[in-house]
Amino acid sequence: MVTVPTRQGLEAVDILRRTAAPAVGPVLHDNACDTLGFLVPPGTADGWDVPGSACTETPRPDGGGWLLPPEGAEKVTDPEVLREALGEAARLIEVVDRCS
Repeated sequence: MVTVPTRQGLEAVDILRRTAAPAVGPVLHDNACDTLGFLVPPGTADGWDVPGSACTETPRPDGGGWLLPPEGAEKVTDPEVLREALGEAARLIEVVDRCS
C-alpha cells in the first residue's frame, strides 16, 4: 500500500480518474483522515522512492474506511501510473500554495 497525505492523495485520485481508462484501484483513508492508502501490486515496496509517501507491505487493510471501495474499481493501482499522478499532484499543490 502506498500511503500519502490526504491532500496529495485526493489530487492524485482526481488525476487518475480523469484518464480515459480506469487507472485507480481501491483507496483507503485512515480514521483521522490524515492519509490515503492506494492498493498497489505486491512487491511495489521494493522499488518505491517517491518523496512524501511510504510504501509498505500490508497483509490486509484495516482501520479507516474506503474512499474508493474494491467493488467496481480496478484490483490495484499501477505503481508507475500512481508515481506520475503523485508527482503531478505535488506540483499542483506547490503552485496553489505559492499563489495563496
